[in-house]
Amino acid sequence: MEETELLLLLKKDVNSGFRHLLKLYSQVIYWHVRKIVYNHADADDITQNVFIKVFQNLDSFKRNSSLKTWIYKIATNESINFLNSAAQKKNIRNEELVMQLSSHLKDDNFFNGDEIQFKLQQAIAKLPEKQRIVFNMKYFDNIKYEEMSEILETSVGALKSSYHHASKKVEQFLLENIEN
Repeated sequence: MEETELLLLLKKDVNSGFRHLLKLYSQVIYWHVRKIVYNHADADDITQNVFIKVFQNLDSFKRNSSLKTWIYKIATNESINFLNSAAQKKNIRNEELVMQLSSHLKDDNFFNGDEIQFKLQQAIAKLPEKQRIVFNMKYFDNIKYEEMSEILETSVGALKSSYHHASKKVEQFLLENIEN
């Protein structure tokens, strides 16, 4: 279903439209959130909160961006807010929290990656927040810089620079931490 059709359906029959919206976006949003917060249960809760906010705010969606971009923006903000709150509760920096969360990936029943995938996630976790989010959005979700620019409210040039620096850091980490 095209986004225009979905928006019309949401206006005509909000329940049916929202079911379609969930079918279209719930899985990609879950994985976007999961790559930010690392934990399945937290990602699941945040994803539910994202779609509650989407449902509650459908009337305020102004179509300045695509529906997908708007939902990604909500998901990104909810994920960052979750990390900020969790770090504050533990009285640690966000970077420390992210490293703790990523180090527990192997214990997560929902992580089915091998050692190299685990090392990749550790490398990504070491990145500064903005670089980590940009790297995940570009590398895993293949989101265009223009869309990312709307989601993260920053310039395309800054995003390209962030991705370049993140890629170099990830590459360096993997070279240093994977045995041949």
